[in-house]
Amino acid sequence: MSRTNEEIVQTIHDLIETRIQPAVSSHGGKINFVSYDEGKLILELSGACAGCAGSTATLKFGVENMVKHYVPEVTEVDAIHDENSGVEPYYKENT
Repeated sequence: MSRTNEEIVQTIHDLIETRIQPAVSSHGGKINFVSYDEGKLILELSGACAGCAGSTATLKFGVENMVKHYVPEVTEVDAIHDENSGVEPYYKENT
């Protein structure tokens, strides 16, 4: 039995809220749902995730693997960066 797009999107929202967001928020990041269509999921990286060089690894090796595990209908995960997040994603030395 296949799921409707609405059911798939709801599962993605639940996954972001219960598993993904708690993990990235501990580092000051935020991941938001943008869209889902025909297997392609688009997320927005904001907070400390926006512009962070490590966010690509987090997205591909963490988020994408988890989403594909729980939502097999997802075949591809891409992200956009929130250019207006106002957060500096790089560590600064304390002076």
